[in-house]
Amino acid sequence: MRISKPLFFFLISLLAFACGKKEEECKLDEAILNQDINLQVTRLEDEFFGAKTADDFKFLMEKHPEFVKEYLQLESYPSADSLAAELLTIHQDSAMRVLYDSVRVEFQDFSQIEKDLENAFKAIKYNFPEFQIPKVYTFVSGFNSDLIVTEDLIVIGLDYFLPATHTFQPDQPRYLADRYEAPYIVPMLVTVISSRFNKTDPSDNTLLAEMIYYGKSYHFTKAILPCTSDQYIIGYTPEQIAESFDNEEYIWAHFVENELLYETNPFELRKYVGEAPFTDAISTKAPGRLGRWLGWNIVDDYVINNNVSLAQLMEEADAEKIFRQSGYRPRPPAE
Repeated sequence: MRISKPLFFFLISLLAFACGKKEEECKLDEAILNQDINLQVTRLEDEFFGAKTADDFKFLMEKHPEFVKEYLQLESYPSADSLAAELLTIHQDSAMRVLYDSVRVEFQDFSQIEKDLENAFKAIKYNFPEFQIPKVYTFVSGFNSDLIVTEDLIVIGLDYFLPATHTFQPDQPRYLADRYEAPYIVPMLVTVISSRFNKTDPSDNTLLAEMIYYGKSYHFTKAILPCTSDQYIIGYTPEQIAESFDNEEYIWAHFVENELLYETNPFELRKYVGEAPFTDAISTKAPGRLGRWLGWNIVDDYVINNNVSLAQLMEEADAEKIFRQSGYRPRPPAE
């Protein structure tokens, strides 16, 4: 991607300045924080790795039926006994024990993540009173599942979120694995939860509709987690964020000149909103999912220029309306 060094270093300095002042300036709304909610976080990895026999596992399965149903998929086994026997075998595996020990070291203190999650739930509840606080479990999945999110239950596979330098890593591309570290846990969860409030028009299969959908989800996450850096929301590095803003006019021109906004071909849509190490159609130096990033900018402008609440934004299913009323204009590149 093209980049103007003076603006680049200015933006990086600005980001560093903002990060340095975040703790001082970024304060959550007291009306949100003063809500009383009941958040239960259960460290199931300790219970399951403490089990010694199949009967121990059967006891835990009876103790945590929602977890067994949604996460362990009991219905896919011939019986509870067969699942208990498999769990016993898995948890006696030496590699799994090493993985568990690593999680115990890395996530011995889970208090900050729990506090961030509690504040996030309070913010969601404040904006969407119908939101019910789910039960939260942590687990060591053997890289079987990173996050499970339902209306009643959340399971966090902590092994997925070990540091990138750890010996054990999930089998996924590096550009995805880089986003699987502890600071991403709560933003990921909030983004997933946003989908239940994100109204859409099922008949609109355009790229614009996809862009606006993701833009709404990122805006939701930022509104719920205002003190969280954008990099943990969209999964771009600070350098990628700076370069994308520096080249926003060029990126937007690509979408307009190629008449992409109303494109409906799934293969074309995937180039701009699908997971990828870069947006090859624009540049091999451009981060992936640039359509989502542009959608976020459009949605932000829509909210600012129309003074709509978060609930009103998520209720609006008309992507075309959001785009037209956003007054979106890309920022010109630096000279």
